[in-house]
Amino acid sequence: MVVKDLHSGLNSRQVNRISVMMRFVLSLLLLCGCQNSLCQPSSEAQKEAAANDNSTVFTRILDGLLDGYDNRLRPGLGENVTEIQTNIFVTSFGPVSDTEMEYTIDVFFRQSWKDERLCFKGPMEMLPLNNLLASNIWTPDTFFLNGKKSIAHNMTTPNKLLRLKDDGTLLYTMRLTISAECPMQLEDFPMDAHACPLKFGSYAYPVSEVVYTWTAGASKPVVVAEDGSRLNQYLLMGLTFNTENIHTSRGQYTVMMAHFYLKRKIGYFVIQTYMPCFMTVILSQVSFWLNRESVPARTVFGVTTVLTMTTLSISARNSLPKVAYATAMDWFIAVCYAFVFSALIEFATVNYFTKRSWAWDGKKALEAQPPKKRDPMVLSKKPNNVCSAGVNYTPNLTKDVSISTISNTTSVQLRASETKMVDPKKTYNSVSKIDKMSRIVFPVLFGTFNLVYWATYLNRVPVVEGVGEGVVTST
Repeated sequence: MVVKDLHSGLNSRQVNRISVMMRFVLSLLLLCGCQNSLCQPSSEAQKEAAANDNSTVFTRILDGLLDGYDNRLRPGLGENVTEIQTNIFVTSFGPVSDTEMEYTIDVFFRQSWKDERLCFKGPMEMLPLNNLLASNIWTPDTFFLNGKKSIAHNMTTPNKLLRLKDDGTLLYTMRLTISAECPMQLEDFPMDAHACPLKFGSYAYPVSEVVYTWTAGASKPVVVAEDGSRLNQYLLMGLTFNTENIHTSRGQYTVMMAHFYLKRKIGYFVIQTYMPCFMTVILSQVSFWLNRESVPARTVFGVTTVLTMTTLSISARNSLPKVAYATAMDWFIAVCYAFVFSALIEFATVNYFTKRSWAWDGKKALEAQPPKKRDPMVLSKKPNNVCSAGVNYTPNLTKDVSISTISNTTSVQLRASETKMVDPKKTYNSVSKIDKMSRIVFPVLFGTFNLVYWATYLNRVPVVEGVGEGVVTST
C-alpha cells in the first residue's frame, strides 16, 4: 500500500510539472504573438510618420524659399549676369511648306539657370516639383525670333518639368510645337538645298543682364530623334548650332541659332514634270516622219503638244511661291516649249513651200500644152459627126483614113497629156528636205541640251546663304 501511494504521488508530481511547463510554453507563444502584432503596426506607423515628416520638411523648405521671394527680379540682380544654358531635343521635324516658306518642328526645349535665392538643405539633393511652382519663381523670357506660331502643349496637364537642386540650380523643360520661317532660294529647284534656322533669345534682357549659352559638356546640344523626320519631299542632311550677338536700339542681345540642312528629293518631280515634258517633245518630233501632205495629222501633233506643254508649265508653278526669277525647272520647261513650238513652225514652213511647188508645177504643165485638155474632146466629136454624115454621101476612103488617123493621133495626144498632167502629182507624197534635216537636227539638239542641263545641276554644290560657323552633325 505504501509503494502504491508512492507511485501515485510521483505521478501527480509529474502531471503538475507537465502542466506547469505547458502553461509556460503557452505564455511564451502568447507573448511572441503579442510582440509581433505590436511590432508590425509600429513599423508602418514609423514609415507613415517618416513620410509625414518629409512632406512637412519639404513644405517648410518651399514655404521658406518662397517667403519673401520676388519673382519679378532676375537672379543676381545688380551683382552678376544670369547665364541660361539651353539644349533642344527634336522629337519630330516637318513638314516643310515651300509656298509659305516655313517648317514645323516639335521639340523638348530645356533651360537651366542658377538662382541662389532658392538654395536649401534637406534630405534630398533635388526636388521634383510641380509645374505650378514655375508661376511663383523667375523664369527666362525666351522667345523665338523667326517663329510664326508656337504652341505649348497643355493636354492633359501643361507639359512642363521643373527640378530644383540644393544649390539653387533650376531645370525647366517644356514641350513646344513651333512653326518657323525658312528663307529659300529656289534658283536650283528642284535640285536645291536649304538651311532652315531656329533662332531664340531673351526678349527684354540685353547681354549685360542675361546671357544664353549651349549646355556645357553636351557634345550635341541640338539632337534630332532617329525616327523624328516627317519629311516626304526633303532629306535632313545635318545641322549646325552657334551663337551670335545682335545690336538693336535697345542694346546688344544674345541670339542662339540652330540650322537644319535640307536637300530636296527629285524623284517626285522627275515623275510628274520632267518625264511628261520629255515625252511631249519626242511626240512633237514624230510629225517630221509624216508626209508633208498629212496636214490634219501634223496639225493635231503640233497644237496638242503645245497645249500640253502649257498645262505642264502651269501645274509645275502651282507648288512654288510666286518668285520673280526662273528656277531650274522653269528653264527646262521653257526649252521643251521652244522645241515643241519650233516643230509646229517647221510644219508651217514645210506646208507653205509645198503649196508653192504644186502651183508652179501645174502652171508649167498647162503652159506647155494648153490645148491638150480641151481640143482632143472636140476632135473626138468631129469624126462621129463626119461618120454620121457619111451615110448620105458617097464614102471617101481617103477622108476616112484621114479621120481615123486624126482620131488615133488625138487619143495618143490625150493619153500623153494625161500622163504629163499626172507627173506633177507624183510629188504629192514626197518628203521635204526640211523634214529630212529636222529629223536629225531636232533630236541632236534636244539630247545635247539634256546632257548639259543634268550635268550642270546635278554636279553643282548648292549655295546656302546666311549660315554661320558651327559644328555640323549628321542625323
